[in-house]
Amino acid sequence: MSGRCGGRGAGGRGRGQESGRVQPSPSFPPGGGGARGRGRASTRGRGPSSPPPQVAPTQPPAPFAPTVSTSTYHPSSSSGAESLSREVTQKLALEPQVATTAPPLPPSSSKATRPPPRPGLGTVGRKCRVRANHVLVDFADKDLHHYDVSITPMSISKNLNRNIMEQLIKTYKESHLGHRCPAYDGQKNLYTAGALPFDSKVFVVKIIDEFHNHGSSTFVRERQYKVAIKLASKPDLHYLREFLYRIHFECPQETIQVLGAVLRAKLFESYTMVGRSFFSPQLGHMGELGNGIEYWRGFYQSLRLTQMGLSLNIDVSTQSFYEPILVTEFVVKHFKHANLSRPLSDQDRLKVKKALKGVKVELCHMECAKTYKISGLSREPISQLTFTLDEKGTNASVIQYFCDKYNIELKYAFLPALQCGSEAKPVYLPMELSRIVGGQRYTKRLNDQQVKALLRAACQRPHDREESINRMIRANNLQGDALVDKEFGIQVRKELALVDARVLPPPMLKYHDSGREQSVNPGLGAWNMINKKMVNGGKVDSWTCVNFSLRYFNMLEVFCAELVKMCNSKGMVFCQNASIHIRSARPDRIDQALLDIYNESMGMKRPLKLLIIILPDQTGSYGKIKRICETELGIVSQCCRPMLVARFSNQYFENLALKINVKVGGRNTVLSDAIMRRIRLVSDLPTIILGACVTHPPPGEDYSSSIAAVVASMDWPEVTKYRGIVSAQPHREEIIQDLYKTVQDPQKGVVPGGMIRELLVAFFKSTGQKPHRIILYGDGVSDSQSAQVLLYEIDAIRKACASLQEGYMPRVTFVVVQKKHHTRLFPTERDQMDKSGNIQPGTVVDTGICHLTEFDFYLNSHAGIQGTSKPTRYHVLYDENNVTADVLQVLTNNLCYTYARCTRSVSIGL
Repeated sequence: MSGRCGGRGAGGRGRGQESGRVQPSPSFPPGGGGARGRGRASTRGRGPSSPPPQVAPTQPPAPFAPTVSTSTYHPSSSSGAESLSREVTQKLALEPQVATTAPPLPPSSSKATRPPPRPGLGTVGRKCRVRANHVLVDFADKDLHHYDVSITPMSISKNLNRNIMEQLIKTYKESHLGHRCPAYDGQKNLYTAGALPFDSKVFVVKIIDEFHNHGSSTFVRERQYKVAIKLASKPDLHYLREFLYRIHFECPQETIQVLGAVLRAKLFESYTMVGRSFFSPQLGHMGELGNGIEYWRGFYQSLRLTQMGLSLNIDVSTQSFYEPILVTEFVVKHFKHANLSRPLSDQDRLKVKKALKGVKVELCHMECAKTYKISGLSREPISQLTFTLDEKGTNASVIQYFCDKYNIELKYAFLPALQCGSEAKPVYLPMELSRIVGGQRYTKRLNDQQVKALLRAACQRPHDREESINRMIRANNLQGDALVDKEFGIQVRKELALVDARVLPPPMLKYHDSGREQSVNPGLGAWNMINKKMVNGGKVDSWTCVNFSLRYFNMLEVFCAELVKMCNSKGMVFCQNASIHIRSARPDRIDQALLDIYNESMGMKRPLKLLIIILPDQTGSYGKIKRICETELGIVSQCCRPMLVARFSNQYFENLALKINVKVGGRNTVLSDAIMRRIRLVSDLPTIILGACVTHPPPGEDYSSSIAAVVASMDWPEVTKYRGIVSAQPHREEIIQDLYKTVQDPQKGVVPGGMIRELLVAFFKSTGQKPHRIILYGDGVSDSQSAQVLLYEIDAIRKACASLQEGYMPRVTFVVVQKKHHTRLFPTERDQMDKSGNIQPGTVVDTGICHLTEFDFYLNSHAGIQGTSKPTRYHVLYDENNVTADVLQVLTNNLCYTYARCTRSVSIGL
């Protein structure tokens, strides 16, 4: 999934007692004079006489007054909301604004904003060195030129465009191009290491295609294109050197784009490109994913500006592709047809059409076949199809045409034909003669079995992955290449970068004093619950269990007794007897069984607090059960897989107890430093920690909504219990739309609301304090989107605060959490490894491969289980709390040990 979230969303920590929506308390003033909170439409607006920008106070604001403000919220009575936008803009502006001048317009692009500089390097932890999958890139002083390319008639095929440009260079290199070897990106950009003899010129290029019919004549087709080349700009490598030497502070993005295009230009000849990755069957083991889909190995590469200089980030990659097989074979594999002895039903025909639409095929009865793109399937079988054969209007059947011209008798005449071309002039191709062109990426959603197979194929131990990367570097061999090295003077080193790192100490975790062990110091990111009790055990006085498994129906009573026993032994107060009769139900009657339990619970004095569910033997019911229980019936549920239930493992019962405890309002453990008020940036002042992410639908779902989620800590100073809110928003929208919003109420007028406001109110009701400090971890924002997201989300936080109380402006730190990157870290010594061969939990890197000037670091907070661990990149985009490197790195690492669902540190703490 591409987007801002690849993780747990709002439910990552369990809901605890804070679940459910909270209305504003009378102790939390809802109005504040109406000077600040405006609707989203006014976010960027400003009036000519707006008040000066405001900044967050250096001293903590006064506590909320116990009396309710009598002022009314009027969104149009003041320009306070506009001042919020200006305040955020001014803090992010490149140059500080003079107090006597008018405030500037809000920035329209990322170039107008700059994150805070790095406050220094971290020092906490044991020092070590690790290898990163970055290689240094050196470049000579060349006179780079960027030319715009326009091809007529226009083609959307990058391969065709490259063939045209290749023919142009071959034809005109000596006569018109000044002996230059340009680098072309396959679209509209051409780059040279020196000026061409012209600023603008149009060339005529002829492409000749030859088609050999099966055992007969050769057909030659000539196509003519006009290629216009016009000077667009002159990227200067001098500015890149100044940026790397920190003399110039504006990133020369165009120059990086030129160098990246040059490094990719050679690779187009040998590999299939998908995004920034390159794939080929020659790069390693291929394998089937099932249903006519296979995987290829490849590599990712991207240029990065780092502290050690210009580096090339290289990583191994795996991608799904269509198998190059006959369409009839694909239909058999993809739809699990044992054979094609009978016609397709209308339902099957639509499924085949959906699966094949957009796929390129070639006719296998021709030695040099033309490729076609499938646009659909014919409604009639191919035996009933006719077409116009010649200009005289002669009609011929498709079957007779192939028999007469190619002496081929079609075997599957009862199947529909592949339809290519347009609706007005369709081209019909027999499935049995059409072969899927190799190297086509499979973009649709993979099923569960295919995902598992792809993950197994991509999983490599650190040593194997490092060796694969080195093998890719040697295979590309860019040193000495005619275009990269000799023409453009770019030299790519072959050794992976060695960078300084530190291993942060794990936090001490506190458990209940009644246990034999009251605290634990985790080793290598993992611990257990032996001899320990939950710090706050939850209470379950009304519960029941339903079993949907047909295979393990006879173990229900024993399983429930063992689970209740484990929960009580770990500090919970769990009633021994079920309040509703424990039962088994058929897996095809899930809806009715859950509804029956709900109806029975409504007649009890105490509402049902927990429903334990043993899932059906067949997978696929979990989402449906959760939707019914959590959203339709309002029942807290705990689902259990039948195979794990049947093992009766103490470890499994402990894990279930951890999950159940947080769902009913308990807490499993807390940080010892939090109890003793020793967490810097958190313990000194009431602080709320927020986590925000957006989950996008998987590939193939083009219309489903994206889901935004925000969680917030509710138990300061312990920061262990979290409350979550989710909200649907437009498809693939990265910015969280409902952070702050206003609603028109017929009686109250404009009422402020939104996710941030609701969480601030919940924090105040839970702790009796208003947050003086906000720390926001935003998941998955890419570098190109960071400025836009930052401006909107900080502005929304400011408006949410102002709508609660006049002048309420807690200081904000906004940290972007990125998992969708390709940086990997490898240990250099055996004593630096964990059991899986990965770097140890707590390994942090803020030198070498990190940003030149901005505040970022890589943190590997979790222990590897299988494959190569991926460190998380943290990038500070906004900071009013003057956070130091050590404080933020230690806090972030410690939060990764508070995940409630297991006794392991995790890769992201929120």
